[in-house]
Amino acid sequence: MSHEKHSATLLMSAPDKKGLVAAIANFLMTYNANIMHADQHQDTSENLFLMRVQWDLNGFTLPMDSFAAAFQPIADEHNMSWKVSLSARKPRMAIFVSQYEHCLVDLLHRWRIGELECDIPLVISNHETCRRLVEFNGIPFHVIKVGKDNKAEAEAEQFRLLEEAGVDFIVLARYMQILSGGFVSRYPDRVINIHHSFLPAFDGAKPYHRAFARGVKLIGATSHYVTEDLDEGPIIEQEVTRISHRDAVDDLIQKGRDLEKVVLSRAVRWHLDNRVLSYNNKTVVFD
Repeated sequence: MSHEKHSATLLMSAPDKKGLVAAIANFLMTYNANIMHADQHQDTSENLFLMRVQWDLNGFTLPMDSFAAAFQPIADEHNMSWKVSLSARKPRMAIFVSQYEHCLVDLLHRWRIGELECDIPLVISNHETCRRLVEFNGIPFHVIKVGKDNKAEAEAEQFRLLEEAGVDFIVLARYMQILSGGFVSRYPDRVINIHHSFLPAFDGAKPYHRAFARGVKLIGATSHYVTEDLDEGPIIEQEVTRISHRDAVDDLIQKGRDLEKVVLSRAVRWHLDNRVLSYNNKTVVFD
């Protein structure tokens, strides 16, 4: 097993002050940790210090099931918010999709070739469109119809499936339904969405048609964590491409779909690698 496959990663934030790096490094060294990667950021406007540390568990003398109890006094002393993840444990990712399948196809391909280190126990949709694709990959596919009169019942069924499958986080791969505040509150910073970067100027139906009518010179895509404010959650990744006056609406749609696939897969991969730390409705994405 490689070092990367047998490591732990700590993400933390705390009010900025001297000694934070030393406190973490000294704690890890007490238990013979070999630090593999360390990255940090100071947000001076928020007086906040944020850090990601990854260390090799080979030779680490503190059992990881005892880590929380041992580290919490350090966290309390410095008023830290923190979480630790183990590389050996694959996160369980649920995918929600409607009828557009390009992001779903891309995620399944990257998962199948091992680019996304996770398990996918189920895909949930409000349409039958993607069933054959999902089941071809050996993944259970569930259709839950969602309408204005059954939203609470639909979400209750989604919760049941997600809990039975032990899902850690959810990816909205062009899922064209609005999640309720109650849904989002169950998965804070654990629902990743993709949308075109026209928002808010080109929100609503047919954004590429409206962008074409305005003669835009750039289109883009944004991936973010979902909050109760819909598409205004912490941004994880964005990308843009130029548009020419020679491009028709179909060209904009094709280019937009290409961007959406890449931007969503990056966000998912960085989330899986424990590189994203969210705070005050924005993120730090560590190298």
